[in-house]
Amino acid sequence: MGCVSADRRSVVRDVVEGRRPAYVPWSFSFTEEARSRLIEHYRTHDLEEAVGNHLLGLGSATGFFEDVGNNCVRDVFGVIWDRSIDRDIGIVRNQVLPEPTLRGYRFPDPCDERFFADIESSIARRPDCFRVYQLGFSLYERAWTLRGLEQLLADFIENPAFVEDLLHAICEYNLRQLEAALGYDLDAVYFGDDWGQQHGLQMGIDTWRRFIKPVLRRMYGFVRQRGKYVFIHSCGDVDELFDDLVELGVNCFNPFQPEVMDVAALMKKYRGRLAFHGGLSTQKTLPRGTPEDVRRETRWLIDLGREGGYILAPAHAVEGDVPLENMLAFIGAAQEQQRGG
Repeated sequence: MGCVSADRRSVVRDVVEGRRPAYVPWSFSFTEEARSRLIEHYRTHDLEEAVGNHLLGLGSATGFFEDVGNNCVRDVFGVIWDRSIDRDIGIVRNQVLPEPTLRGYRFPDPCDERFFADIESSIARRPDCFRVYQLGFSLYERAWTLRGLEQLLADFIENPAFVEDLLHAICEYNLRQLEAALGYDLDAVYFGDDWGQQHGLQMGIDTWRRFIKPVLRRMYGFVRQRGKYVFIHSCGDVDELFDDLVELGVNCFNPFQPEVMDVAALMKKYRGRLAFHGGLSTQKTLPRGTPEDVRRETRWLIDLGREGGYILAPAHAVEGDVPLENMLAFIGAAQEQQRGG
């Protein structure tokens, strides 16, 4: 491949539309520990440009946090997150909804101006990137952070009417926020919502289809009806849902974990119907492999993605256990495409 100078935004559009792109685009994310090492290496805080990311993340994926002491923060929903170990998000330490009812609970303002404050300036700084409004904890995850994971799973059986009320309330909150966000010149909305575990779904496919799928239909349909793409994130072994997700209008799936999915077979099967973002092993190759192992796997993924339907990335935000040399190996392999590599 010769030197490539295609607009990053159009390259991602080609991928999402199922066309062969000028090259395989990429978008990498990093946890705080990994990020700090790259900042020191590149001598800049603008890692988005340093690594050449093609996706421009907008909004506030997880909301806003207030420091409440003892390494804990509180989000706008009232959930307290302990960041003693996980410094990026944290572990939930309270139960906002101790009973199976929404009575007495007030949702925060979905149109808080802080969600939108940096959108125009961010686009102005990186106008050629593909613009993605991020909505993290977009349904099931938001529900369990409020109710508690074990309790919500029990509620699917014991309190189904409450679960429906809770999920629809979260949906209404999201739709009000998206109504405001889609007034900007965006390309896609990214919904974060982990449904999987290392083997199978946390709640089982029948429960997912009964409770979660109808609400996703409303949210994803809202975005597609306004001419925007739907990107989603769900960790774990969830490929049994891919046909449902295509039916619901999903355009791109992340993180595409190779430890639990056959990335080559799935990319071939769904090319033209569903694009993928991720695929580079964060459980094995990145923390345990050599730089050459990382380059080899990265180049293999690039070769798989040349026909379209793929955005290169590690299968999750890169953790602090990944050596700097391994991070530079996959970043370099991606950038080589634009230098004639």
